[in-house]
Amino acid sequence: MTRDAVGGARTGGTSPEADALLTALAGVFTGPDGCAVPVERLPLDPGLLAALRVTDGPAVLVPDDAQRAALLPGATAALVVLDGVRGEDGDGARPGAATALLTRVPVGRSHLLAARAVAAATRGLHRTVGALRSEAAVIDALHSVGRRLTAQLDVDDLVQEATDAATTAVGAAFGAFFYNLVDEFGESYTLYTLSGASREAFARFPMPRNTEVFAPTFDGRGTVRSDDITADPRFGRNAPYHGMPEGHLPVCSYLAVSVISPTSGEVLGGFFFGHPERGRFTERHAYLAEGIAGYTAIALDNARLFERERNFARELSRSMLPATPTVPGLELVTRYLPAATGPKIGGDWFDVIPLSSGGTAFVIGDVVGHGVSAATVMGQARTAIRSYALLGLPPSEVLRHVSALLDGLAEPTFVTCFYAVHTPDDGLVFANAGHLPALLRRADGTIEQLGEALAPPLGVGAEFPELRSVLRRRDELLLYTDGLVESRTRDVTEGMEWLLEAVVGLPRPLTAEDCDGLVARLTGGSHDDDVALVHVYRTW
Repeated sequence: MTRDAVGGARTGGTSPEADALLTALAGVFTGPDGCAVPVERLPLDPGLLAALRVTDGPAVLVPDDAQRAALLPGATAALVVLDGVRGEDGDGARPGAATALLTRVPVGRSHLLAARAVAAATRGLHRTVGALRSEAAVIDALHSVGRRLTAQLDVDDLVQEATDAATTAVGAAFGAFFYNLVDEFGESYTLYTLSGASREAFARFPMPRNTEVFAPTFDGRGTVRSDDITADPRFGRNAPYHGMPEGHLPVCSYLAVSVISPTSGEVLGGFFFGHPERGRFTERHAYLAEGIAGYTAIALDNARLFERERNFARELSRSMLPATPTVPGLELVTRYLPAATGPKIGGDWFDVIPLSSGGTAFVIGDVVGHGVSAATVMGQARTAIRSYALLGLPPSEVLRHVSALLDGLAEPTFVTCFYAVHTPDDGLVFANAGHLPALLRRADGTIEQLGEALAPPLGVGAEFPELRSVLRRRDELLLYTDGLVESRTRDVTEGMEWLLEAVVGLPRPLTAEDCDGLVARLTGGSHDDDVALVHVYRTW
């Protein structure tokens, strides 16, 4: 600790306001004769404030005799000035700065009177600041919950996290969230999540009905808060239970809040909280529950909108995929799997096209982008490729025409595509527009990568060179999209290495189950992008 003479330069660490208060208080120390006495200014280590048992309160403290003797040896009188209001941060207690004013000569009581005056003048301010800080902490907590909830797009995860957060915030013994979903046939059904209790605790009971107790929540008429719901005149008026069913978790304190869509005004569901003790929920708890309900409503709107677009894109993509034809001499396995997680749906496709020449065209492609727009472009690209293929154009010409077509769209669109034609004489002619290479596994087990980096994507490139190979008896051709080999946790290079290792061990011929096993092995069963593939096995 260092000492400064009063009236000298302000010490680092004190604010101008605290420095002015220190200077003013130094002038009130007087001796028994009323004359001013020498005063020292001593910055205190924050750790010493614990010895003073400092709490949020007056800005000026008067150490008792024992504290003064321990912290300020030799002082006959002292005052401690706090610089600002102490509080809490994420790391625990955060002491404010403190400075002691002390003298070592006999004094009167003038400094004590001044300290009381300052305390009286600032006590209301500290209460106000404390209340504001408490309110700010509540708002920060709500915002933190809101950020987490509105970042969720999976409805099940969203409502469970909302239920957990709300139950904890209001101090309920248990909480539940009942919400409605609409199935693929347009029928509404009710689901619920629980926090603080197992689902077995409610497994024997029916869903809540629109009784007088529950109706305000399900109808969106307002928050219901009761110190003892069993004493509420609305309670116990409905058959067959006339109250809580036998075996129901005990509920005395009751709080229920509606979750209402801010866009449509629809009641999406309701939070219900219970506690076996009386009077556990306050107005502050209701405020917290209403805040979380508001964020939950926004998050549910977002999640439902996302799910509708996701389902539309998925169904649009599926509707545009062809049925796999039967081709003599070839065994075909095709797959299209929409993204299992995340929003990446809509751009992948495959096609198998029997040609009038006796050959068969195999197509795999991926639109750059996702969602409904990608699914729409995918449908245009697939239709164009099939049309040009049926005209008998070679692979290079098919891709060139489609690229020119895409280049003429209003919005710039890039599409990767691998196009191969198997001819009756065992030939395999192919061109690649920015797509991953095809894999050709020979009858002897050797593996070739076909068409790597031949040309840029459709919509960008103008020339698409052709290469030739052969597809003989017991040879296999595998076309696939990047969802099979690339993910958020694995780059495409590593994914390709995994694919090559996996293909070596595949049985021959490959069954549909083997194909599904390959996808599951490479994606871990949770692919975050579409997966499309075509596997061709030459039987004779």
